[in-house]
Amino acid sequence: MSGPKFRIAPALFLLACFSFNGAAFAQAIEKPKVSIAVGGKHLFYYLPLTVAERLGYFKEEGLKVEISDFAGGSKALQALVGGSADVVSGAYEHTINMQAKGLPITAFVLQGRAPQIVFAVSNKTMPNYKSIADLKGKKIGVSAPGSSTNTMANFVLAKGGLKPADVSFIGVGTAAGALAAMRSGQIDAIANLDPLITMLQQKNDIKIIADTRTLKDTQAVFGGPMPAGTLYTTAAFLKKYPNTAQALANAMVRSLKWLQKASPSDIVNVVPETYLLGDRALYVDTIVKGREAVSPDGTFAQDGVKTALATLQAFDPALASKKIDLSKTFTNELVKKANAKYK
Repeated sequence: MSGPKFRIAPALFLLACFSFNGAAFAQAIEKPKVSIAVGGKHLFYYLPLTVAERLGYFKEEGLKVEISDFAGGSKALQALVGGSADVVSGAYEHTINMQAKGLPITAFVLQGRAPQIVFAVSNKTMPNYKSIADLKGKKIGVSAPGSSTNTMANFVLAKGGLKPADVSFIGVGTAAGALAAMRSGQIDAIANLDPLITMLQQKNDIKIIADTRTLKDTQAVFGGPMPAGTLYTTAAFLKKYPNTAQALANAMVRSLKWLQKASPSDIVNVVPETYLLGDRALYVDTIVKGREAVSPDGTFAQDGVKTALATLQAFDPALASKKIDLSKTFTNELVKKANAKYK
């Protein structure tokens, strides 16, 4: 009896070890398949998301991530609210707006520490532009109504004495449609991001009136640091799938750290060819201009979230009357652990 038991024991031991490790892995990732919604995936604003996907960082954390691209951040938010997306790669300020509406969502990774949004007027339809007052009654193109591009435009207008109702906002997306709308004269101004803005600049299609692609320019526009792209989700998701959220944070922090060291050519070689809009040199120029906007470690700064709230309240009287608990709009707990893992 002792002979067969002895021979079988090692096999059972190995099987037990394998089963234990497999079970531990399964327990670690409660929801291996995760859907992420994003509004304008090709934008430099969301480059960390693309890098994490293309370099296989999500997969190495045990995740199968499916990314759905929408015309703008407000559309991506709708996907989360409607239940067709688990997580959004989107602007931080949506967490504040949704708390005001009674839906708690929390940002858990900061992708960008400057919005990278540029507000510019058309040299075609407004060659004699002098001040914000000239925009009254004009058509302004944004990625999608309610998106971060719309938020930035509203804030710039408010500083110049105009209300959102004084202009007409038109959703034009973030790619070829926006380019065509500006060059054909369908819109008089635009709030959008790179690489689109740099392309319009190169052809002298626009005159820039507010730029947030660098930390210095962001400070000048908003009066403080302004958090930009994040990963955010519902408070319910974070509570139900904490290890899944941690895996997402791990992959994103790893991506941010890779971006700190990568050369422009390294980055160009990682992103899909379509991101280059047919102009590799332009995309490289975009990377060089906007590099400091990328968060180095995914951490939210307290003064930044305060700036975001003040920005929204500046043009939204309804929000100004709401009591917002900023501590519930973001968490640094997951990125703290991710940074300990990927130094």
